[in-house]
Amino acid sequence: MIVVGAFTGISVADQRVEIVERKGTGHPDFICDAVMEAVSVSLSCEYRKAFGTILHHNIDKGLLAAGRAKHTFGGGRVVKPMELIIGDRATFSAGRKKIPVAEIAVSAAKDWIRRHLKRVDPERHVTYRPVLAHGSEELTDIFARSGEIKGANDTSALIGYYPLSPTEEAVLGLERYLNSAAFKRKYPETGEDVKVMGLRTGRDLELTVAMPLISTCIRSEREYFERKAAVKKAMERHLAVCGGFDGIRVSLNCLDEPGRGVAGVYLSLLGTSAEDADSGQVGRGNRVNGLISVNRPMGTEAAAGKNPVSHVGKIYNILAHKTAEKIYKNVEGIREVYVLLLSKIGTPIDRPPMASVQVLLEKGFRLSDVSGPAGMIVERELSDISRFCDRLAKGVYPVC
Repeated sequence: MIVVGAFTGISVADQRVEIVERKGTGHPDFICDAVMEAVSVSLSCEYRKAFGTILHHNIDKGLLAAGRAKHTFGGGRVVKPMELIIGDRATFSAGRKKIPVAEIAVSAAKDWIRRHLKRVDPERHVTYRPVLAHGSEELTDIFARSGEIKGANDTSALIGYYPLSPTEEAVLGLERYLNSAAFKRKYPETGEDVKVMGLRTGRDLELTVAMPLISTCIRSEREYFERKAAVKKAMERHLAVCGGFDGIRVSLNCLDEPGRGVAGVYLSLLGTSAEDADSGQVGRGNRVNGLISVNRPMGTEAAAGKNPVSHVGKIYNILAHKTAEKIYKNVEGIREVYVLLLSKIGTPIDRPPMASVQVLLEKGFRLSDVSGPAGMIVERELSDISRFCDRLAKGVYPVC
């Protein structure tokens, strides 16, 4: 069933207070989400090679346990490596064919770390503990049933929205800027573990940023604060082009305190706090659009690592956001749109029991002007869900 109705709330951009968070590439929670998704993509590829289809797996229970490191100005060393625990369920064989699930999972994790965390050696700085078991007969049987469209393996409600507010754009854009290749070339002393918290009050935006400086690049407390000031100025220049605000203030590494040496500054040897300060877990990071927006409705499902052909926690999570975007861009008169998809376990994923579209209209437009076109877009997206799932399996859509 597809229902198009009016959104009765206030646009996020018009609310007095708005809070938005973004955890960046080197944040332990981001690492967990991204690595488990990389494992799912690799397994999906191997299943297709070996069996001609994607088999049951849900690699959505992951934990990155922090290690221990010693920091000094100009150096440091890893005392204890981080530990990555990879769970939860996978298919190890079908018929007489077997695939090395644990080896594939560890290889995918190492490859992701190698490509995204340039100071982390995936062989020396991380240990790996795959905790993967066979799935239940009832859930694995979904994959043995006939038909191209699989049944949903869970009963869940997921929601997506579009467009992003100016605050969301600013938070997302700042983290991407700080972790861009261009920024890292200019400021190689900065780590990848970036966290941005945005608070908009009225038309004033305050951004609080945490980002470590690399201990091997910083030779003294004085140099730390000099480089910190330079990085802060670069952020201010970047934010100067953000429209929609009367003023923007940015703070960096607020726990710093001059005169306390290494203990009073935010240093990292490897660029991530997982080296000694903070563990990570799947589902504690960004939603699938890359943000944690407190003012928005949010589902409870973590998309990372779930299989891309039957687990609605991934499929509907991302599809809801993509459908909302298409409705907004293709239907005139909509200021803001929310798409809610409800699954029922066992029901084919292209036929959700409920697809609810809620629209906040521009002045001069009526619900009858947009309900037909919006409903048709939902129908089209659901009818094309096989191709959408294929793109999910290849990792086309990021989950964090």
